Amino acid sequence: MKTYAADIIPKIERFSQKLDNITMLVNHHWVVLDEASQTKTVYIFRNNGQLLISVNGRVQKARWEYLGNNAILIDLHDESYLFRHGFFDKNVLALKVDSANEYAVLINESRYRADLNSIAAVLDFLSLTYGEDVVPKLQQPHNHHLPITYYITLVKESYSLRMGAYREYKVRLSGGAVFTIYKKKSNGKFFFYHNREMVQFSNKSSCIEYIERVAG
Repeated sequence: MKTYAADIIPKIERFSQKLDNITMLVNHHWVVLDEASQTKTVYIFRNNGQLLISVNGRVQKARWEYLGNNAILIDLHDESYLFRHGFFDKNVLALKVDSANEYAVLINESRYRADLNSIAAVLDFLSLTYGEDVVPKLQQPHNHHLPITYYITLVKESYSLRMGAYREYKVRLSGGAVFTIYKKKSNGKFFFYHNREMVQFSNKSSCIEYIERVAG
């Protein structure tokens, strides 16, 4: 499986399910995230220890075993792979390669079809859902470089003729002011409406800095 470095995983581990929650793991279709490959690989963990691996519809059989202590052993052909707990919820399964700071990232197929189809999308989803940057420290450009603190919450995903597919977030600044910002799915850019004009930003930090400067 392709593996990735993902610094956010240890920071949100407290929100994770444990790997011994077998009911969340088995009989779901977990898509292995591999952006460099054009193939679609699906892992299906079964109660009897059988692991079905579907590559573009062609299935091979392997074995898996939960070893306790949040570790999983996968036997494939003549090789065995040991993975440890990284992060686990109903959408994302991140398995840490033993003795390495890298993760194999698998997505529940129901979410993979929707929007979790790249490592960037997964990291963004985890950050916004579990608050890796719930209280980030940014440099305020107009007030003696005091830190800007805020809370951000995903409200909904929707579509409009003007923006196309987008996500809507509520942002609450530390002073109590609440604003709505948007993220366009096609290019990942953020938007904020100010004086009835849509102002576009390349990233979330720039958007919130602007809000603090002109509207906070």
